Amino acid sequence: MEISAEPIIYGLIFIAVLALVEGIYLTAFGKSISLNSRVNRRLDLLEKGAGREKVMDQLRKEMTQHIKSQSIPFYSLLAEKAQKANIAFTPIQLILIMIVLSGLAFVGMTFGTGASTPVRAAVAVAMGVGGVYVWVGHKAKKRLSMIEEQLPEAVELMVRSLRVGHPFSSSIGIVAQEIPDPLGSEIGMIADEAAYGRDMGEALKHMAERIGMQDLRFLAVAVSIQQQAGGNLAEILDGLAKVIRARFKLFRRVKAITAEAKWSSNFLSGFPLVALVGINVAQPNYYDKVRETIYFTPACLVVGAFLVANVFVMRALVNIKV
Repeated sequence: MEISAEPIIYGLIFIAVLALVEGIYLTAFGKSISLNSRVNRRLDLLEKGAGREKVMDQLRKEMTQHIKSQSIPFYSLLAEKAQKANIAFTPIQLILIMIVLSGLAFVGMTFGTGASTPVRAAVAVAMGVGGVYVWVGHKAKKRLSMIEEQLPEAVELMVRSLRVGHPFSSSIGIVAQEIPDPLGSEIGMIADEAAYGRDMGEALKHMAERIGMQDLRFLAVAVSIQQQAGGNLAEILDGLAKVIRARFKLFRRVKAITAEAKWSSNFLSGFPLVALVGINVAQPNYYDKVRETIYFTPACLVVGAFLVANVFVMRALVNIKV
């Protein structure tokens, strides 16, 4: 029995593409972009001697550069995720990385597979672009998840600071120093902008819209209402912290309830592709007898359409809105 190693080589090349993206990112920016660091990136840059205004300009550029580059052809598909992930690479750098990774994938397939040049080129481009897209999507999901976990603690820290007599601007500054990334740098930007005269409620609203998180919108609305109508901000934020924690617990409960269904949907969506690769690896000539028939291509298209529809249907079934 002849075993074909080409599907395995394709998979290894794609994994190598993902590893290269992460490696390039860590090499370019080091630990300053790590989401697990106890000291947020803003404080790290300040400790290295950069001035407050310079740090604010750098972080603001990183936080808005992707959404401003949606006019670049094809980049609009990646811009929103890159914005939420707060990727420090510029849009041009990300595009160059896609090109370089596509070239490396093409070289790898040239030496490791016997596919024709057009096939290698198409697959290489798909790996270069798809690898960056998957990497950015993973970064965005991880960052938003961490912000959701940090937000209740940050609001409660504001409440404690307000209750001991600090003004709200000082409370924001304390949160910016005590909370690690990703929320620490975001709140630090608000503190810096407020120090230069920007309205606090407006800055919070801009951050909430940029990140696209409902709980941050609640915080921005609460602060804006208090600024206009007055009231005990500490009590308002204390109630908001309880609501956010209750929502977070509900999210976790729904996630636990739907975990089995999500794994089932992932299995049903991925198993046909895994089975296809396994058959081609174990028996490369398995489909030779039917490949020349007139029904083979239409049947493949129909099966592919059903697989795509299955992914969307299964995702809709387990996507419970809270």
